[in-house]
Amino acid sequence: MVAKPGLDGHDRGARIIARAYRDAGFEVVYSGLHQTPEEIVEAAIQEDVDMIGLSSLAGAHKYLFPRTVELLREKGADDIVVCGGGIIPEEDIPALKKVGIKQVFTPGTPLDVIVKWVEDNVKPR
Repeated sequence: MVAKPGLDGHDRGARIIARAYRDAGFEVVYSGLHQTPEEIVEAAIQEDVDMIGLSSLAGAHKYLFPRTVELLREKGADDIVVCGGGIIPEEDIPALKKVGIKQVFTPGTPLDVIVKWVEDNVKPR
């Protein structure tokens, strides 16, 4: 699942990532814009996804990403891998990983590197 939490309305990157996943053979669910962590987690559980890729360009990643992981734990779905991407300052990445974000991809990361990471790190639930 590729998800756009919060008020961020810029989804070009998320759509590019979703297409790269699809082209690599993954089934992709795209949440659409302006989703709450609660909506993202509900959709992820309903769709039985293996991974959620959160995209944030609006600076709310320090709340939205950890909240998504927290809700997955509360719902007993913490076996869903969560990664993030977007405009994420390097200094914020260790704190995001500490709360359960498995990987963070910043602008300029080649699509094949992102796809390879998913192939190597996300196993079917």
